[in-house]
Amino acid sequence: MSRAVNLKPEDRFIDKILRPTGWRDYIGQEKIKKNLGMILTAAKKRKESADHLLFYGPTGLGKTTLATLVAKEMGVELKITAGPALQRAGELAACLSSLEERDILFIDEVHRLNRSIEEILYPAMESRKLHLVIGKGLGSRMISIDLPAFTLIAATTRPSLLSSPLRSRFGAIFHFDYYSFEDIGIIIQRSAELLGIKLDQEAIVALAGVSRFTPRAANRLLKRVRDFAEVNNLKSINIDIIDEALKFLEIDSLGLESYERRLLETVIKKFNNRPVGVSALSAVLGLDKGTIEEIYEPYLVKIGLLQRTALGRVATEKAYKHLGL
Repeated sequence: MSRAVNLKPEDRFIDKILRPTGWRDYIGQEKIKKNLGMILTAAKKRKESADHLLFYGPTGLGKTTLATLVAKEMGVELKITAGPALQRAGELAACLSSLEERDILFIDEVHRLNRSIEEILYPAMESRKLHLVIGKGLGSRMISIDLPAFTLIAATTRPSLLSSPLRSRFGAIFHFDYYSFEDIGIIIQRSAELLGIKLDQEAIVALAGVSRFTPRAANRLLKRVRDFAEVNNLKSINIDIIDEALKFLEIDSLGLESYERRLLETVIKKFNNRPVGVSALSAVLGLDKGTIEEIYEPYLVKIGLLQRTALGRVATEKAYKHLGL
């Protein structure tokens, strides 16, 4: 079971509205923006493609959005794909051969790339060559296709799963960290204005406090609060309405949903808070290991409710207090 769901067309449209459309609209990640700005400015002055870039960090922190803005800043086309979508050499070849001079190819979830596909990427990134084997057995032959100068931007939530040869071919690597409370508040205020929602300052602070330091979560909660207000015919939203909406959505004071609370309770009650591996948690909770490691654990570790040890996961004293155990 995963938190990922198919978005309704209306939600996709709203998400598109809320995405930053310019460099200045992108709130937070200031160090990344500063360093990236220098790289892009230098590339534009030389009239060259930018270095290959690797973005890593938890989900929902704006890696795809920033890749879109990089393409806009460079004035080039952006082609988007994902690691799981590139299972055969022909699929990667189709992506690479469709690129024009200085275009950007964005590969999300790059840690899920097939190793044989990775090996085709190496010469493409280094020498702009696409080497393909045509045919099988004794009749097979190697062909080499010249590629235009392009930039690969790859994103991952699991940098430890990237091979060393692939990681070493990126000219710059950027770590996306959780946002500050102040930045999340600014993002909520901007999104509310774009959606025409009236929020008082207390309501903004309350929403920021349960937004998991993540823009995607902040915007998702804002949309659900807007739905709650519309159903109840409320013209403006104050802290009391925020509290009612969060209670309805089963989101607690730290922004935890039922899945996270269930995970913590499982570690504490089922395993007596002895170190437990992700495979055992996956079996008991009926969740994919990747979902636990990429979606639930990072935030629980960030706010100090869960610890990763050499032997496994254990809940902290803070988790006991939060759950009232």
